[in-house]
Amino acid sequence: MKLKIGSVLLASAALIIAGSVHAQGISDGVVKIGVLTDMSGQFSHESGDGSVTAIKMAVDDFGGKVLGKPIEVVVADHQNKPDTASALARKWFDVDHVDMIGNLINSSIALTVSGLAKEKNRIAIINGSGSSRLTNDACTPNSVHYAYDTYALARGTGSALAKQGKKTWYFLTADYAFGHALEADTSAIVKALGGEVLGSTRYPPESFDQSSFLLQAQSSKAQVVGLAGSGNVLVNSIKSAQEFGIQNGGQTLAGLLVWITDVKSLGLSAAQGLVLTNAFYWDRDDETRAWSKRFFEKMKRMPHMGDAGDYSSTMHYLHAVQAAGTDEAQAVMSKMRELPINDFFAKNGRIREDGRMVHDMYVYEVKKPSESKSDWDFYKLREVIPGDQAFRPLKDSACKLVKKD
Repeated sequence: MKLKIGSVLLASAALIIAGSVHAQGISDGVVKIGVLTDMSGQFSHESGDGSVTAIKMAVDDFGGKVLGKPIEVVVADHQNKPDTASALARKWFDVDHVDMIGNLINSSIALTVSGLAKEKNRIAIINGSGSSRLTNDACTPNSVHYAYDTYALARGTGSALAKQGKKTWYFLTADYAFGHALEADTSAIVKALGGEVLGSTRYPPESFDQSSFLLQAQSSKAQVVGLAGSGNVLVNSIKSAQEFGIQNGGQTLAGLLVWITDVKSLGLSAAQGLVLTNAFYWDRDDETRAWSKRFFEKMKRMPHMGDAGDYSSTMHYLHAVQAAGTDEAQAVMSKMRELPINDFFAKNGRIREDGRMVHDMYVYEVKKPSESKSDWDFYKLREVIPGDQAFRPLKDSACKLVKKD
């Protein structure tokens, strides 16, 4: 009996040792990064080729190898369809052995793929999508929400307008996960600051004619018309608002997620005066200008926070693989949470247990045409929001990974 027990213990020890050895190094001889993004749809200007370029820049700058093994980048267009995204992610995880999926614009898709990353013990890093659910009730131990979220956007823009005495709001909200989260987070901030939400209209995300919705917002007499959407629809909304004279009538138009590419499409005449919250501006300092110049040479446009976040988060992921000595997901996630982020995108950034990357956010106002000195000179800084104030406090989190007293 003693011999039998000893044999079992020896066998168990051998399995543990074998598992430990297997966890070291690169599991299949290559670190594979998947860019799952919108290459052709209404969010392609906020992701697409820009996100692919930024991630490939990070891989090249890292040296193309980690722990002596090659880094490979694969790309797919999810077409803004959760079912398509799910099928692509499953194939990448199960068949192609992709270690990390990045960008993930479109919150419904980000929520789906981050859940799959947990199931398959791989990693998802979200830069394109904004829903704060990703680090709240839908958090996972395998996902990171990096550049921004709806809570931070709401906190920045809502507070800035409240300081101007703008207390009443009406929302035009895209009818999908991101729009819902943005409206909910902004409404909570507005009410906490003593404001009032007079109403909201939800529109199909592919609805390009905003006329009837804008008329409802105009008739509400709200001081602020909050645009809780993104992409080409947002650009069309702002153009239509100008035509209807919403701002000339005394209402403030708040683009709750405005990308610099949107301002370029609109032109300063249409976009001037917009108040927005952002994680990155190319002209912020010498470091942002240097990296943005390199990106511009490849894309012929200036980068936005999604592009910068894709680069920064990919570099951080690769440094974590290097530090962990393996591409095993939990070992890498542990290092990602442990290592600070200090680069052109963020200073003293850190990844919390809920997956939120905490860093400063910035409130900008779009310049008047007369204030702009050159092409892409679009923003003037109104306020810096420290990272520990910009994102949802852990004490208010519904994430199961957060330890509460």
